[in-house]
Amino acid sequence: MYRSILMGLVAGQRSMTPLAALAVAAHGGTLPHDNAEARLMRHPLIAAGGVAMGAAEIAGDKMETAPDRTVFLGLLARTITGGFAGAALAPPQRRLVGASLGVGAAIASSYAGLAMRERAMRRWGQTNSGFAEDA
Repeated sequence: MYRSILMGLVAGQRSMTPLAALAVAAHGGTLPHDNAEARLMRHPLIAAGGVAMGAAEIAGDKMETAPDRTVFLGLLARTITGGFAGAALAPPQRRLVGASLGVGAAIASSYAGLAMRERAMRRWGQTNSGFAEDA
């Protein structure tokens, strides 16, 4: 279940990265379980969309107009992708638990990440702190 938590932590920082990671893993056949989420992410159009959204978010985060990750829609996206990834990585009989762990980790990571990013932005600015966070 630690994979579900880890992917939730990722979702709290970058909402679309879990979709991109699942798409790459599904394409490579390395997801731990063959479930509905894995089958969805194997679809070429869905996988390409997940990767494209992940890349667009990373680029958009460096802009001065990027909203905080805890605004309603941002937090909603993080909880959805964290829950989806958490379910995809959990054993079939524990998908609901995996989704719950992914959502909880995404919310916690969103607020903790925002606090750290705000401190970093005061010192290094929006763009530099964004690159450091991505690394």
